[in-house]
Amino acid sequence: MRPLLRFIAGTAVAGTATIAYASLVERHRYALRHTVVPVSGTPAGPLRILHLSDLHMMPGQHGKIRWIERLAAEEPDLVIVTGDNLASVDAVPATLRALGPLLERPGAFVFGSNDYRGPVLKNPLGYFAKNREYVQGTVLPTAELRDALTGAGWMDCNNTRVTVKAGYRVIDLVGVDDPHIGRDSYPPARPEPRQPDPGPPDIRIGLLHTPEPRVLDAMAADGCSLILAGHTHGGQVRIPLYGALVTNCGLDRRLAKGLHRWRDSATYLHVSAGLGTHPTAPFRFACPPEASMLTLVTQ
Repeated sequence: MRPLLRFIAGTAVAGTATIAYASLVERHRYALRHTVVPVSGTPAGPLRILHLSDLHMMPGQHGKIRWIERLAAEEPDLVIVTGDNLASVDAVPATLRALGPLLERPGAFVFGSNDYRGPVLKNPLGYFAKNREYVQGTVLPTAELRDALTGAGWMDCNNTRVTVKAGYRVIDLVGVDDPHIGRDSYPPARPEPRQPDPGPPDIRIGLLHTPEPRVLDAMAADGCSLILAGHTHGGQVRIPLYGALVTNCGLDRRLAKGLHRWRDSATYLHVSAGLGTHPTAPFRFACPPEASMLTLVTQ
């Protein structure tokens, strides 16, 4: 009996230590990942894109705010935010403080479900269930966040196409609102122009929060050289030598974070592991929070 008791006690201690590390340490180990992306397009110099996602900001997260503020020193040519910025009805001021220095640079965004409705208590095992019902939380101040970002000059790419100039390039951006909650409507190929024509684009980039394969296929067929997404948190809990357990969408778990070629197309998909966590599941394991600096070079 004593060996069994020692085994049970040891397992309990190890489990407690793992949970403590995941909730108290790793979820605050913010990292900036650097990745080179070879893309097709008009030859030009490198284009540096800072990709942020899944801030899940709450008031009082001063460490996260300071870390994001310091990213402006990296001097990206373009900042892309792929949704789930908020985790509280009071989180817009904190979000804007974090993004403040970056708002001085060219930027664009799409929203995720947690830019519209707040978090609710969930059973983590529910993420393994297919066709899980989406439970809506408190209405969030989406319009306030949208107005602040567009007021600073960033482009709202939800269900639309825009063209931006950044890093001596003309960039087509095609975005959709969050497919996870059925808000996506793929924009037509020739919309009415929303701004003066800056000339033929050098590259086309797709933006969405949830990397659902049906939308990724559409973006690849639309000629996107690169697609940027979030939502998965990289799996949030990863098993060494195995990877993510779940992506909470139709994306294969092997693509839960990082840069991958999308199927057999010429398109690259970059999925951010994100900078935050759901407030009711505040832990990460083998998957630290991250932002990504993507350097696009023409092949």
